[in-house]
Amino acid sequence: MNFTVIIPARLASSRLPNKPLADIGGKPMVVRTAERAALSGAERVIVATDHADIVAACEAHGVAVCTTRSDHPSGTDRIAEVAARLQLADDAVVVNVQGDEPLIDPALIAATAARVNADNPMATAAHPIHDSVDLFNPNVVKVVLNKQGQALYFSRATIPWARDAFAVSKESLPTEYTALRHIGLYAYQNQFLQAYPQLPVSPLEQIEALEQLRVLWHGASIAVHVTEFGPAVGVDTPEDLERVRQIFASIK
Repeated sequence: MNFTVIIPARLASSRLPNKPLADIGGKPMVVRTAERAALSGAERVIVATDHADIVAACEAHGVAVCTTRSDHPSGTDRIAEVAARLQLADDAVVVNVQGDEPLIDPALIAATAARVNADNPMATAAHPIHDSVDLFNPNVVKVVLNKQGQALYFSRATIPWARDAFAVSKESLPTEYTALRHIGLYAYQNQFLQAYPQLPVSPLEQIEALEQLRVLWHGASIAVHVTEFGPAVGVDTPEDLERVRQIFASIK
């Protein structure tokens, strides 16, 4: 299938200043991310940014880039602007790949894009949780699905709650229990992507601090691609950056 990858990138990061431009094996991180995304089979890959330094870095490495407004409240709004300027068809599929994912699996991008259709204007991904520490960590977002593989709810809480098993122990997961960790990768049908910024913020979104709950609140479906393995490490902290640099150094 044809799809477009748009990578939102901005310099404002409290934990890792100038993160998109951080050097990884001789190239800026946002360029490394774009190169991985290009391996997914995407029809095009474009970086969306409001900063001239990111524009210059992309152009220097032959990566397509589009300058956006600087007042977008989220990356979703930023990619919606770019998709509109590209004049994509209403049923075109647009994938939002975060600019701090230089090791993202190209196959995961393609599989998530493939879940978008007329019944599911949005798609994302998840993988099984095997560690009880992750299960009870509020920084690990969980998702529960219906039998069609659509999201019922996303939460920082432990869902589903294994009432009987957890009453006995929370140290090990029961063998019959399956919880899914949400992966922050999103694909949209362009018509829905254009409508999304106009949707009012939902109370659940504010309570959980999870933007995707706005979609469910307003009655749209989110298909979820379940992969057996978790994604490679993203870059949020200096420690993450050092790990990724070591990985790139080891594969040279």
